[in-house]
This record gives sequence, C-alpha cells and structure tokens, in this order.
Amino acid sequence: MIHSKACARLINLYSSSSLTHKLVAISSYHANRPSNYQRRFYSSEGEKDLVVIGSGPGGYVAAIKAAQLGMKTACVEKNESLGGTCLNVGCIPSKALLNNSHMYHQAHGGELNDRGIEFTGVQLNLEKLMNQKSNAVTTLTRGIGMLFQKNQVERFHGAGKITGKNEVTVVKSDGSTETIKTKNILIATGSEVSPFPGIEIDEEQIVSSTGALSLKKVPEKMIVIGAGVIGVELGSVWSRLGADVTLIEFMSNIGGQGIDLEVAKKFQRILAKQGLKFKLNTKVTSASKTGSGVQVTVEPAKGGSSESLDCDVLLVCVGRRPYTEGLGLEEIGVAKDERNRIVVNSRFQTNIPNIYAIGDCVPGPMLAHKAEDEGIICVEGIAGGPVHIDYNCVPSVIYTHPEVGWVGKSEEDLKKAGIEYKVGVFNMSANSRSQTNNDIDGFVKILGDKNTDRLLGAHIVASVAGELINEACLAMEYGASCEDVARVCHAHPTVSEAFREANLMAFSGKAINC
Repeated sequence: MIHSKACARLINLYSSSSLTHKLVAISSYHANRPSNYQRRFYSSEGEKDLVVIGSGPGGYVAAIKAAQLGMKTACVEKNESLGGTCLNVGCIPSKALLNNSHMYHQAHGGELNDRGIEFTGVQLNLEKLMNQKSNAVTTLTRGIGMLFQKNQVERFHGAGKITGKNEVTVVKSDGSTETIKTKNILIATGSEVSPFPGIEIDEEQIVSSTGALSLKKVPEKMIVIGAGVIGVELGSVWSRLGADVTLIEFMSNIGGQGIDLEVAKKFQRILAKQGLKFKLNTKVTSASKTGSGVQVTVEPAKGGSSESLDCDVLLVCVGRRPYTEGLGLEEIGVAKDERNRIVVNSRFQTNIPNIYAIGDCVPGPMLAHKAEDEGIICVEGIAGGPVHIDYNCVPSVIYTHPEVGWVGKSEEDLKKAGIEYKVGVFNMSANSRSQTNNDIDGFVKILGDKNTDRLLGAHIVASVAGELINEACLAMEYGASCEDVARVCHAHPTVSEAFREANLMAFSGKAINC
C-alpha cells in the first residue's frame, strides 16, 4: 500500500513508457515508504482492540496481522478446528485429492508406461488416499493454532454474535455464553454451500462439495450439477479414480463467470479428452433417489424435451452464498444487500463504523486469497494505514490438470468496454520444458492495450498455470507493458518462457519459437 505522496510520484513517472523511468519510480517508492503502520493501542482492562468472528483465510490472517500491529486481538470460531471452509472442506482437501488422483491416473492410465516407467498391478487404496488428505488438513489447521499462540491471539470456541456496538457474545456448545468487550469488530464468516431448490443433500448419494471430499468408494457413475471451478475440479478427481462423470451446466461454457470464453472452449476440449462429459446450456429440473442410485431429470436451458439420467452419486455444485445469519446483524442494524452480503465501504466498514467485514460475506469474488488480502488491508487501515486493493489484479485458478489461471480482463470484458487491444498467444507445444515433460496441453494468452502496450489480462492453460499466473499479477500490479515482460530474462528451459513469448507476440506481433 502506497502513501499518497509516494503514489503521486509513482503515477507521474509511470506516465512515461520508458522502462528506466518505471524502475526509478519503483526504487523511489521503496526508498520513501513507511516501514510499517504499527502503533500502540491503549485498551482498558479486559477490553480487546479487535475481535474477529471467523477463522478462515480472511479471519485468521487478519487476526494475526492485527496482533502484529499491536492490537489486543481475539478470534471467535464455532467449529472445533481453525481454518474455515478453505482449510477444512474446501481448497486444501480438494487440492490434496486433485494431486493424489492425478498421480494415480498417471500410473493406472498408462501415461507412466509411455514414459518408460513400466509396472503392473496398480491398485487404488481410497482409504489411504483420503488419510493423506486428512493429514494435510490437520497439520495446517493445527498450524493456525500455533500461529495464534505465537502472536498472542486469544481464541474463543463458540458461535460469535454481535450483541452491541462494542460487544461480541460467544455462544458455546453447552449453551453457556461469554461476552467480549472490544473497540472494533471484524466479520469474516465466509460462505456456505448454496442449496438447490427441491434437491435434498444427504452427503451420501446426493452430496455437496463437502461430501464429495469424503466418499467411501468410487462411484461407477457420477453426475455433477454445475461445471464451474468446484464442479470441474471435483469431477476431475473422481473421473481420474475411475468414475464415469457427466457435468451439467446451465451456462454455455465451463469454468464459471469471468473466464475468457476462448480459454473455456479449449479447456473443455482438453477435459473431454480425459474422459469428462459435458451437457452445456442444460438445466436440472429434478432429482430423486431410486433403489440403486439417483435419477436426474434435465432439459435444455431455453426449454424443450426432458431427459432422464441415472447415476450412483449426484454432486451439487451450484455455488456458495454468504454466511451472515445468526450474527446479530439485524438486531444491531448492520446493512446487507439483496444477496444477503454485508455492505461495506472502501475501508471495509459497515454502516456502523467500528464494525468491519471482509471475504466471502461481502461483495466480490469468493476466493481465499482475496479474503486474506482484504483482512490484512482492513486491519492496517484500523491501525492508521492506507487502504487499497486492486481487484483487477486478483487471480483465479482452476486446479485441474492442466491448470487454468487468469487475471485482469478477458476479451469479452475489453470488447464490452470498447477498449482497443492486441492479443499474443503461445502454445505449450512450442515450449521446450513442456515438451521435455511430455505435458504440452495448453497455451498462454496475453491481452495488451493496443495504444499503450500495457498488460491488461493474462490467461494461462498449463500444468503450472496456478504458479505462473502470479508473474502476471506482479506485472499488472506495477503497470508493466507487454514489452517490459518480454525484455525480462527467463530461465531456460522453463514453462515460464511461454509467458514471455506470449507477451513478445502481443508487443511485436512475433514470437521467437513459433
């Protein structure tokens, strides 16, 4: 975060297209920035400076940062383990299953044989595979507890409810309560699975994303309602492990909203080669249990003849909704919008100035890293620092194989805004490291401003897209041009060279290796 004077100097210097001037601007900012925003707080006996409700990625990070800035901090969590949805039943366990299932698929599907690694009798031990996932979750959630102790964040176990402008009541599992007095309150309660009207989740035959992380056996047939990020990730897991998976999507593309449509189409073709089946522009009208499984009725999104599909397990992945009920918001008068999200200003303040909110329970993308950044920036603001986040530089990633990562604008965004742009595309099949790894599915697509050459968007389909997209985030955060990236030396051979080549293509119209 940049102070106003430093920001002004940076903007003035950035108005020049000279790379030298940009480097001088960055150097000037770092030489003159404040070391931190820490100041001493003076709370009365027994009073906290900040109480955070929720210990997910946004909440626990905010609590630790607040303590590091000198605040007497507490965190209230209703679940037994810390970490929220992300660590317990979201990002972390799903990535463990994605990684393990990819390894099994390589061994069982013959890919390793093609590489000269030959063996027979590959078997799946689902219980061990699930145990590795659980161990990763346990290690990380316990790690948060250790961080709380290290940073002197006091943990309260129970459901947090705001019972006064400066008061949070912790309702414990035995029905008892404890009241915490505090100067500031931060709501970081995240989100929960959105229900599908008329379909009852039992987490056995009809499951949510939570149940799909802990199935006891591999289903023969699985139907997934929703081909967004969560749908394609979990669909990939069970497809690799042997299930016949069909994804039903109301929209005309996979990957959810925000994905570049050209990327979505090519990504779908890659997943289809892996065995996933898709029914796009299709809506589910009903689902019911039968003696042997689940019967799902679908029809075209715009209307038409219905069709019945059978499966052993139905996975419902139609999104998430903010978790804002039971927090006392109505009683104290905290404003919410029509989607039940908490309304905040640019400093993450609600209409009650000392009550703040971040993450999935406020508008914006429901991403763990977005919540983390908001948590840090919010408490820095409480401590007197500037508050700014550029949501255009927040990346999105789908952790299939290959991965899909994007940041900034899509072609559809730029066309809608009437911005003249240029495109640079470099295929992974022309990348040396991808060829040596025999991992050539995918490409890098760069969108640059036609007049200024500024990098406007990056879209990557590659085995390491989730890592590579962060190079694009850094470039965009500092206002880099496509030429700037193209002139940065990249190690050879690496997949990241494809990112450089795509920027070179956008800048000059010609890449070196294609």
